[in-house]
Amino acid sequence: MRIGIAGIAIESSTFSPHRTTIDDFRVTRGDELLARYDFLKPGDGVEWVPLLHAVAVPGGPVTEETYERLSGEIYSRLADVEPLDGVFIDFHGAMSVLGRTDIEAEFVAGIREIVGPDVLLSASMDLHGNVSRELAETLDLITCYRKAPHTDAWDTRERAARNLVARLRSGGRPQKAWVQVPVLLPGEKTSTRIDPAKRIYALVDEVEAMDGVLDAAIWVGYAWADEPRCQAAVVVTGDDETVIAVQAQRLAEAYWEAHDEFEFVAPTGTLAECVERAVESTARPFFISDSGDNPTAGGAGDTSWTLDALLRTPAITDPGLTTIYAAIVDPEVTAAAISAGVGTTVSVEVGGKIDSGPCGPVSLKAEVAAVDPAEGVAVLRTGGLHVIVTSRRKPYHLESDFTQLGLEPRKADLVIVKIGYLEPELYAMAADWLLALTPGGVNQDLLSLGHHHIDRPMYPFDPDMPTPTLAPELL
Repeated sequence: MRIGIAGIAIESSTFSPHRTTIDDFRVTRGDELLARYDFLKPGDGVEWVPLLHAVAVPGGPVTEETYERLSGEIYSRLADVEPLDGVFIDFHGAMSVLGRTDIEAEFVAGIREIVGPDVLLSASMDLHGNVSRELAETLDLITCYRKAPHTDAWDTRERAARNLVARLRSGGRPQKAWVQVPVLLPGEKTSTRIDPAKRIYALVDEVEAMDGVLDAAIWVGYAWADEPRCQAAVVVTGDDETVIAVQAQRLAEAYWEAHDEFEFVAPTGTLAECVERAVESTARPFFISDSGDNPTAGGAGDTSWTLDALLRTPAITDPGLTTIYAAIVDPEVTAAAISAGVGTTVSVEVGGKIDSGPCGPVSLKAEVAAVDPAEGVAVLRTGGLHVIVTSRRKPYHLESDFTQLGLEPRKADLVIVKIGYLEPELYAMAADWLLALTPGGVNQDLLSLGHHHIDRPMYPFDPDMPTPTLAPELL
């Protein structure tokens, strides 16, 4: 049994001015690609054939040249290694390519054209991906994460591979019951840590355990792309058409019935309100999410609006309060700080060079407090404010991201991070937490962004829309 492995994984905000190029992707092939999946065991009767996998930090749309280069190599390698029995496709599901729509469906269709109708295709996706009819129809097996934050990402990939192997051994292509739900919400309102998402996703395991069902999945969809496929979706896969259709409708209706119950995963406010509450609080460390420019949702990472506001807030620049701001991407400023060295004072114009809409470059005179030339990162300190600047767009999800720069977030008063819901390590560390509603390419105020190509009516864009008919289609 020979199974190929391939994928192009990124989440792309069409509202972000950032453009994703080949330099943004980490590309693996051969043994390095196989090593990515520690659940692939030698001697299991399967020859896993590594093609190419590319993954990037979420950002703006992918350039057409970049997509053609990556997909072209995958297609070429597929043609060279035929015949295959199956292909395991590991992608996100919310990639956008300039000038294209529904690019994952197009990508999978290209694979199908090469391998033919008899080869089984199994995809692992993020629950913030989008599932059009074309994508669901072309794939034989499709599943997604069941937790947000995504603590089950690798479990999901293993499930997609395991289901593929099982169907190849047992024979027979399963049926799929697919239905879209006209709801488009940000991940910060659909975290499975809290209801209603918590109780709705609990139904997925219940459905999957039923006789005649192989897999069940609910996609929230991706809120910051303006494409018709962007909406919630349900797919139940199995061999009993009646069961999978009934259960797909059950999951879809459960999602719709809760559509106006979804709330932010943390208390929210303007940045000024959040900072004021954090300063006055005795909870330490107090975390604030700078949600509008979250690079792990597609923000440019250099929106300087929040930094400008922080520099204008005396309580933040007061040396008596320790605040960490992570982070703002600016290759020129980072290089200048590294060149100047620790202990020197630099006068720089920071950020606002990719996403200059909310605020242009911000003037900052600060001491270089730390540098990491290997990673291309520096810390600039002015009063009690420590600003992390980076040469590349980088998320700050782990305590080690801070400590390797000599910063101690557990001992800080405030930690302000470009993020949405807090990832597990930050969540565990935070004594308290607020979600600041800030501007940027992944602004939480969806109605202000200007969606023109999504299917309408859709909640929350049409709050008084009638109850939709959620009859699944068997594919």
